[in-house]
Amino acid sequence: MPVSSLCSAILSHMKAISSVGPPPPRSVPDLKMPKHIDYDQLNALSHVVRQQDSRSSLSILSAHNEFIRQYPKIFLQRKTRLPKPSEDNSHNIAIYIKEVHGGHSYAPKKFEEKVEEFLAILKKLPIHRTRDEHNIVWEMLQTIPDLTSQLRKDHLKTLSRNVISETWIKGSTVVGNDGFYVILKGLAQPRTPMYKSLVEERSSTATITSQSFHSFTYSEDLEHAAIGEMPMPLGGNLLRPWSTFGTLEVTTQIQSEPKTYLVVTVEDCEMLKISANNYARLKSEQTKFENKQILKLIHQCPYYKEWPTLSICELVPLVKWKKFPPVIVESGNVIPFVAYINSGHCNIYRNITGLLRISPRKVKKIRKLVYMGQLQKQESFGEISVLLQAPFTCTVVAAEDLKMAVIKDKDILALDPVTRQLMLQTANPTFGHLTDVSKCRHYSRCLYSG
Repeated sequence: MPVSSLCSAILSHMKAISSVGPPPPRSVPDLKMPKHIDYDQLNALSHVVRQQDSRSSLSILSAHNEFIRQYPKIFLQRKTRLPKPSEDNSHNIAIYIKEVHGGHSYAPKKFEEKVEEFLAILKKLPIHRTRDEHNIVWEMLQTIPDLTSQLRKDHLKTLSRNVISETWIKGSTVVGNDGFYVILKGLAQPRTPMYKSLVEERSSTATITSQSFHSFTYSEDLEHAAIGEMPMPLGGNLLRPWSTFGTLEVTTQIQSEPKTYLVVTVEDCEMLKISANNYARLKSEQTKFENKQILKLIHQCPYYKEWPTLSICELVPLVKWKKFPPVIVESGNVIPFVAYINSGHCNIYRNITGLLRISPRKVKKIRKLVYMGQLQKQESFGEISVLLQAPFTCTVVAAEDLKMAVIKDKDILALDPVTRQLMLQTANPTFGHLTDVSKCRHYSRCLYSG
């Protein structure tokens, strides 16, 4: 029987490979032993179940509990190694804190580092500074006595968001008429013996001299020198870092030779500048805001609700904010101001004369303050007493922390006749509706019967 070609091909292939030997044996790859496993404990744990009788349920339960108890022991506990201290810094805890936090130091910055950071921030435009950078500038400005002693805290904080740094090369003449300057680096020579105060003082013409951050005064000669325009001699008192000069008053007229605030740089200087125009704009905005608050307060008081706004606007520039002692005014005195309560309240008392029974046939006349009522927020008093120069019939006592807007009597009396007459027509005596006939007689009877 003939063989097919497929079968003959398979047969010839089997004969060809019959002489080929088997493949060489391959070794099992080496296993790396985990370093965090304790193999002695693992072997001991594997024999726990075998040592128990599998037929007893109690033995199985005890074997399970023993297994759970010893299972954590098969893992090696890593030992925490503290950084090895050097001999010189063995007691310096900052070294250990720095290494624990990855090498970052959390020690407080030195003053020199703060100054360098402060200078770097001032190089940026105010619009490009972050909130933290604005806070750093604000904190540094609070360390300058000339600023903190003459500017309100809220004004200084607002100005800190727009201060800039200026670089002046050696031999430059700096005119401080357009702002207030603080020398941050370098030395400067003052060319005038006297510097004005930062802000205008109406009551006095007091002046200040340049002050130093560390010693508060660098130049006593400047303080006692007479006002003049003669340049100071070379070798005199120098303006050093953190000394100040200039003004925040806006000059209305351009002088031909503005020598009042001249200084000459002895070496390259970095100076912080607060613009006088920025301060003037800030004061203007603050005044507008306060005037709106005063206008609203007066208009909400009962006597002024029907007043035209134009008449109230005449009172607004005369108002001053003031805090008062406990006793604001005593009865029998002419009150020296008209008051508008912005916060807190007042208690009103009146002096009452009564008879006190001492015995069945003897009585004694006494005087005592009787509580009449209260003046609340958004109420006013004093108009009638000021305009008519009439003694106040009540004693006004502050019941809590009181803040009022007041107009002095001389300003009220200087108003135009129309406004004064309008105030007389709308105002009433404080608690004038309470007379001795009602409450006071009742109090007298109580004293007599007591």
